[in-house]
Order: sequence, then structure tokens, then C-alpha cells
Amino acid sequence: MVWIHGGSFIGGGSATVAYDGKPLTTRGDIVVVSINYRLGAFGFLYIPGITANAGMLDQIAALEWIQKNIGIFGGDPDNVTIFGQSAGACSGISLIGMPTAKGLFNKVIAQSSPIFLPNPTTKSTKALMEKLGLKARDIKTLRELKTEDIIEAQREIIKENVGLDYEIMKFRPSIDKVGGTLPIHPLEALKKGEGKNIDILIGCNEEEQKTIMLSPSLKNVNAERVESLITGSLRPLNLAHESKVLIQRYKNARKDLLPIDPVEILIAIGSDLIFRIPAINIAEAQSKHNSNVFFYIFTWPSPLVKGACHSVEISFVFGTVGIPGMKYVVGKGSEVKTLSEKIMDSWIAFARNGNPNHGNIPEWPVYNVEKRATMIIGKEFKVVNAPYEKEREIWDDFPEI
Repeated sequence: MVWIHGGSFIGGGSATVAYDGKPLTTRGDIVVVSINYRLGAFGFLYIPGITANAGMLDQIAALEWIQKNIGIFGGDPDNVTIFGQSAGACSGISLIGMPTAKGLFNKVIAQSSPIFLPNPTTKSTKALMEKLGLKARDIKTLRELKTEDIIEAQREIIKENVGLDYEIMKFRPSIDKVGGTLPIHPLEALKKGEGKNIDILIGCNEEEQKTIMLSPSLKNVNAERVESLITGSLRPLNLAHESKVLIQRYKNARKDLLPIDPVEILIAIGSDLIFRIPAINIAEAQSKHNSNVFFYIFTWPSPLVKGACHSVEISFVFGTVGIPGMKYVVGKGSEVKTLSEKIMDSWIAFARNGNPNHGNIPEWPVYNVEKRATMIIGKEFKVVNAPYEKEREIWDDFPEI
């Protein structure tokens, strides 16, 4: 099992106590590898024909090393599962569309993979070069600058974000037709069957965007501010003019079922726009070529925000729910430990044979467009067909994301 960390492609690293692979290896008799890769401008500057997706190529280099060497550690190079969260999940899906990654892995577990927007890095690269006083393609001079100067310019660009959280990812994988590192959009690659031999387990958290509750400036936003934020988030999709319509349709879909105050609508639309709907589209595309596709929604609420927010599932997956301080993020007690064990067993089972089922959970069916069977992972494991279907159907009337 190869862990690719998240961090919006600008931060994070594998040497994090929450990513300790020992509980997984002990429980599953497997080998866990965690990797690092170049981030931000160093990993994802996009100058066509000169540099593109260097951070992704780092990941491929790690996978190639695993193919050559993992046997020494007791691993099986013919059974490699990528698992990652957020940017790490997006990496796993993107690798399916990268020609040089073919044959290096067999399965992908994608936890909260964010929306993949075509080439926002083109604009960010131009802005970075301008801030540094360089010509658009002058990578030679760029390489001579101090690391600190590049990072500071990058930081200034990221501060200029608008909308919801995915806008922070101004440096990330790009579609690279010139260099061919990632020649087409990952979703299009899946539709074409380029990942037909890859089993996929994919899902998201119920209230991904509830992390905004940690921001004092967004705790009590009014309807006008919510509309402004949603408008900004839709702008990269050329859908800014649809914000009022989208908000009203979400209110109609949730009426008498779920909260419809401005903050809750912001959380619901943001969570679906950035995470759930793109994940469903990935599952749909892959299920047409490979029946081993499984979908989940993680619902265990974090005490920090009283909801299943972004990243809260990670320590359950690794079995690190008991490390110091983690109780404030995931809670404590026997229920936490039991849930973690069940999740670990599902991830381990999927890594072994492409199927997350084991004796301590209900039967987890494959995902298809007929039933949309989804495993709800929270205080209990239970299968629900087409959860939040009214909200999902809203997106059928918009361009695919």
C-alpha cells in the first residue's frame, strides 16, 4: 500500500505521526510505503515543452523504485495499491491517465479527491514569473533564484484566491498535451477505459467543507456573503451566473430534510462541487470498464466542527486514532477504536484482492449507475442506495465536473 499525502499540492509530507503505517502493517501483514514529492511551484510549474507535472513524475519515480525493490521488504510488486487523501487522492486518479505510470500499480483508494480543473497552473505560472520579474519561459534564471524567493512569490499568489478551498490549489497537475506527461483529463482517460485494469475504491466525507467552521470570519456569514463565495467558486467552471439558481435548488432539495441556513447551504454546495460529485463522476466512468468500483461516504463527526469534515477519516484509516491530541479531532472511546478497525480491515481487504468486504461489516456492493450503492461509514456501516440523490440530480443540468 503506497500512501500519497494531501496538502493541496503545496504542503504536507509523509513524515507525519498520523500517517504511521505500523498499525496497518501489523493488522494486515502488508507493506506500507509513504512517499514525498515536489510541491507548489517546484512540483507543478507549467511551461509547455519545458516543465510540467514534476511532482507527479516524482510519484512515478517512487512507484518505479517500489517495482524494483519492494520484494526485499517482503512486498509484492504485482499487487500495489495507491491510497491517498485530498491532493494524494487526486494524484492517484491522475496517475491512471499518465502513460509512464502504466503497470506500476493495480488499485487506487481515493479519499476525498478534489475536482480536477483543466490547467489553472498556466495562469499561476505566468503570475509567478511576473512576480519574480522573469520572462514567461525563462526557467534557467528561475533555477538560479533562492528557494525562499520562489516560495514567497508562490505564497503571495495563493493569498489571492477566491471562492472555496479548491482555489488554493493554484499549483497542481496540469493536462500536458505538449510533453505528454498527462495528455488528457483523468476523467476522460477513465471514460476511454485507460484504467480498465485498475480497481477503485473512492469516496468522500459527508460535510467536507465544514472545515470553514474553523474560520472565525465564516462562522456567521449572511446569505449575501454565501452567494459571493459560491459565485467565486463557480467562476472557474464558467458557471458564476448560476449561483442564485444553484442555491435555490439546494434549498428546495433539502427542505424539511436538512438545514438550509446560509452556512449549511455553503457547506453542502461546496462539499458536492469540490468532492462528492467529481468522485461520483469518476466512479461512474470507471464502472463502465471495471466492475470493481466501490463508493463510500464517511459520516463520523469531528468534535472540532461537529461534522464529518475534510481529513477527519485519515487517522481511522491508519489506526492512529489514539495518538496524543487526536481525540480532539476524532473523539475517543471504544466506538472510535472499533470504527477504525473496521475501516482498516476494509482498506486492507481491498488492497489484497480488490474487494473491501470482510466479516465485520454488511455486504459492500459494487457501485453502478442503476443503484448507486454507497457504504455509509460512521457510527455503523450501512449500505444506502443513491444517498443525497436530489442534490446529485441538480448537477445533471450543469457541465460535468
